[in-house]
Amino acid sequence: MLIKGFEVGQLSTNCYIVTDEKSLQCAIIDPGAESGRILNYISENNLKPVCIFLTHGHFDHTTAVASIRAELDIPAYINKRDVNEPGAQGGMKYTLTPGEALWYYKDGDVIEVGSLSFHVMETPGHSEGSVTLRCGDALFTGDTLFRDSCGRTDFDGGSMETLLSSLKKLYSLEGDYEVYPGHADATTLDRERRFNYYMRRAVEG
Repeated sequence: MLIKGFEVGQLSTNCYIVTDEKSLQCAIIDPGAESGRILNYISENNLKPVCIFLTHGHFDHTTAVASIRAELDIPAYINKRDVNEPGAQGGMKYTLTPGEALWYYKDGDVIEVGSLSFHVMETPGHSEGSVTLRCGDALFTGDTLFRDSCGRTDFDGGSMETLLSSLKKLYSLEGDYEVYPGHADATTLDRERRFNYYMRRAVEG
């Protein structure tokens, strides 16, 4: 598994391209902006994009979805609780355009990309539909878990109580994982178990 990260957009969102090195099939996680950089990397490395995964619906993680899909014609997956129907108002959810189709995933779903298996974990709190994607020894946590911190909960649909439950769910995973968050530096789950105030609060109360 090859993981390539890009910082994109004004909020320095981490977009990841995760590639099965045998088949060169890849998934694009959280294309928040700068579709040209993402598409150039795919083209220059002869990759075969299969899908887009969205950890949640906030604009800084989703803005480049439409332009990438226009070029690649691949499905985009998101949890339905982070989506507004066309014309709907409210919150910071992904708002569908008329005729647009998204694929909805939920807790326990597994999506194959070449020989890679992405396991979906619902981890709400930052938003109602936030998910973490587990693939091999990697966790793509979106804005649920950061190095030394966690996502903010003051947006519509956010809840610190719910987020703490999600952090406890991640804490309870067996073994260690590389953690690839939606912003800032990568970390490991073991490190966050030991040093992350919010994760320890989630477990210890």
